[in-house]
Amino acid sequence: MAKKLYVGGLPYSTSEDSLRVAFEKAGAVDSAVVIMDKMTGRSKGFGFVEMTNDDDAEKAISMWNGQELEGRRLTVNEARPMQPRDNNRGGGGGGYGGGSY
Repeated sequence: MAKKLYVGGLPYSTSEDSLRVAFEKAGAVDSAVVIMDKMTGRSKGFGFVEMTNDDDAEKAISMWNGQELEGRRLTVNEARPMQPRDNNRGGGGGGYGGGSY
């Protein structure tokens, strides 16, 4: 069974190929994806790596979590399902203050 890992703190210059090569040091990689900003086309600084098996995934976490890649410290852990966003961010609406007219 493959295990998907979240990789945060990626240098903005990291490509999917270089991410794959780095994680292949821990074992077989099924896929490596760097998340890109749709508007700018620039990396968002995180991605996902899917390892072929659980042992390789655990090894990759041990090998890369807290380590530096091109000067940035990585955060590597098991990916969790995306949580729904709360689009109700609170804050007040506009409106007029209590001034006199």
